[in-house]
This record gives sequence, C-alpha cells and structure tokens, in this order.
Amino acid sequence: MMDERSLLRDLRDLGAVRAPAGIAPAVLERLGLAEACAPVDTAIGRVWVAFRGDAIVALRKAASEREVEREFRQALGRSVSSVPELPARLAASLRAALRAGSSKGMRFDLGNLSEFERAVLRKALEVPAGQVRSYAWVAREIGRPAAVRAVGSALGRNPIPLLIPCHRIVRSDGRISDYIFGSAAKRMLLAAEGVDPDALERQAREGVRYIGSDTTRIYCFPTCGAARRITERHRVPFRSERQAAGAGYRPCRVCRPAA
Repeated sequence: MMDERSLLRDLRDLGAVRAPAGIAPAVLERLGLAEACAPVDTAIGRVWVAFRGDAIVALRKAASEREVEREFRQALGRSVSSVPELPARLAASLRAALRAGSSKGMRFDLGNLSEFERAVLRKALEVPAGQVRSYAWVAREIGRPAAVRAVGSALGRNPIPLLIPCHRIVRSDGRISDYIFGSAAKRMLLAAEGVDPDALERQAREGVRYIGSDTTRIYCFPTCGAARRITERHRVPFRSERQAAGAGYRPCRVCRPAA
C-alpha cells in the first residue's frame, strides 16, 4: 500500500508532466472554443474572418496568412490560426448576410469591448442597407448625445466591419467620413447598396441635412425610404431640425432624424 510520503512525491512529479503539443487546440476545437480565421471574398476584395464556433469574432483585410494572423493577434490579444475555409453553416450565413445587407440572425462575439462600444455597434446594426445615419444620431439614440466623438472612435475600432455596418454612419453634415478599409471602400459599399455618395457630398456642401414632403409635412434623412419616395416637386430641403420644426414639419418616426 502506497504511504503518504510516496503519494506526495508522485504528485509533485506529475506537476512536471506536459501535455503533448497540439492537444489543447484540439480539445478547444472539439468544444467549439477554438478561434480560427478563414478567407472570404467580398465586394471590396478578400477579407479574413475570425470565428469561434458559430460566432464571428473579427474581420480584417490582409495580404497574406502571416499578416492576418499578426493583425488578429494585435486586435484580439491572442493567437488565431488560419484554416482554408469557414465551417459550411457559418459560411452560408455570412454569404446570406452580405447578399442581403443585414446580419440579422448572425452571432457576434464582442466580449472584448466596453458596454458603450457594444451599444454603438448594436445601433449601427439597426441602419438598413441603402441608408445612412450620422454619428450624432447614434450618440442620441444610445442616450449619450454629447458623446459624438466617442461614437466615432468606437466605430473606428469596430472589430467586425462589413457585417456590423459602420460604413453606413457618416458625419453630421452628411459628408462621407473615414472608414477602417478606406473612404474609397466606404463609397463603394454605399453605392452597391443603392446610395449615391456624390449626391450625399453635394447635399452636404449645400447644407442640406434633411428632406421634407410638403404633402405629409414630415422630414427625413435624405436616404430614408420615405424620403426617396417623395417626388421632386414635393421635396423640401432643410438645414436643421429647428428649421424643419419652424416650418411646421415633424420628424419621421422611422428614421428618427430628431429626438
């Protein structure tokens, strides 16, 4: 029978034993806890999608596997191995989301972000394809109207662009702002969704922020579906909420251009 002293010695020796290389990743993979990344072709070229199980963790552009692994390590603070392709079910969901311009039903892992950052990204998810909103709109909608700059910073750190559509958020004056993949990519994505970036910039230069209908006496963001249905002779441009209210117009209940 093993005495207590022998048992303690054997337990100490056991502490020096190391698991075979690769066994931890294999166990994590079986449990759906391992992180990996795979390439996906999109409207702005090839991107790499990092995932854990059926949840998207991050999305980046990179020229090579080595570069993207380095980017994910910097962004997430941990290593992400590359694989040839996404799991079939996740790939199908992602393709459907990109095609529809809506990530409804997809799972995102935003655990590394602050509650404020998560609130900003959740609000960006509400902006429909083919429409834009402003940083100030996001700030007001999440109950932080004075945090416009912080909203811009949070969107600039969006770990999952394209799927969380920060490209649909523009400056308060309507101008196309910066984007994680560059302003040209932002304009391309908006144009693919039916937004005319040149028209947005022209309206911004003219100081037009809202469009009203002289028949309904309602004003909207220019890209709102209701605004697009207004015929030319019934369109009334406004520079501010105050100007629209002073003319007897009320804000659209769908795009909510004012509080």
